Amino acid sequence: MRKAMKREMKRNMKKMIALGAAAVMAAAFTACAPGSAATQTAKTGETTKAAETAKAAETTKTAESSAASGSAAAAEEFKYAEIPAVSAEWKAKYDAISGGRLDEIRRKGIIQIASEPYFAPYEFIDSSKQGEEQYCGADVQFAKFIADRMGVKMEYVPLEFSAVLTSVVEGKTDLAISGLAYTPERAEACNMSDGYYTDPKEAGHGLLILEENKDKIKGLDDLADKTIVFQAGSLQEALVDASGVKVGNIKKVSSSNDAYMAVQEGKADAAAVYKASAELYAEANPGLMLVEGFQFDVPKEMQGNHVGIMKDEEALTEFVNTCIAELDENGLMGKWVETASAQASSLGVD
Repeated sequence: MRKAMKREMKRNMKKMIALGAAAVMAAAFTACAPGSAATQTAKTGETTKAAETAKAAETTKTAESSAASGSAAAAEEFKYAEIPAVSAEWKAKYDAISGGRLDEIRRKGIIQIASEPYFAPYEFIDSSKQGEEQYCGADVQFAKFIADRMGVKMEYVPLEFSAVLTSVVEGKTDLAISGLAYTPERAEACNMSDGYYTDPKEAGHGLLILEENKDKIKGLDDLADKTIVFQAGSLQEALVDASGVKVGNIKKVSSSNDAYMAVQEGKADAAAVYKASAELYAEANPGLMLVEGFQFDVPKEMQGNHVGIMKDEEALTEFVNTCIAELDENGLMGKWVETASAQASSLGVD
């Protein structure tokens, strides 16, 4: 956008310069004598146009300087903690793991990461950037960490959430990293890594509603004659099913954002959500809130985020779990989540 603005400003400057030159030439041709009124008018016009041109140039320079300064400030403010160089101890552990798809990835030099980029602060889009640079978040940094330890390039593959795990199960991508919670169904379809991040604030899972309904909806029991929405195949779906509470109507959507929007647009009364992500959406969209004092009970084995890996790819699973062990040791994930949360809020990411 900034480049487009700069190009437009430069085009305008050229037009102004051309118009100024044309005006001066026209005045000169109509002059009858050195001291005539026409000559004086030409000189005045030339002086005015020159001043306008100089002013335009100064405005352009100021705008470019301001844009560059703002860009530098943003880059500094949301600079993610760098991936440290691998130590000899950890490198030896990684080098000792081989077999199956892991060897294929190493030969290709590229690891493909499937993800749905609409689940801040883990994955989201910065629309001011292009290509793979537009994909941001803690999970994106984690994917880069895995690629770094494997010695390959990371290729981010954005998909709808329902297709993320399927792509791994079918071998179309290598790993699914998308804020995935553990569920027995997912564990049957593919290998699930160790948990790599559990929110220290224990944000948990709850209900998103309109603020105007805060006195009407205080928990699942208040949805007996209402509509609840959640992402199909998500942990929230499993939690609603496990609750045993009967609700009036159930809607399933393809993404968390679609669930949030269903409540926002009055198409559902409540959404079963991961609270940390829903809170960011509510902050960017006034009129929404999390139900206070309500939280789903989540079994310990389902807590935290996990990586989806093709079934029976034990070497690749071991490699990912080794990455998680090193990540836990250096505490990088928490720093990435903190930076990603601030970045997502600044962008007003839904």
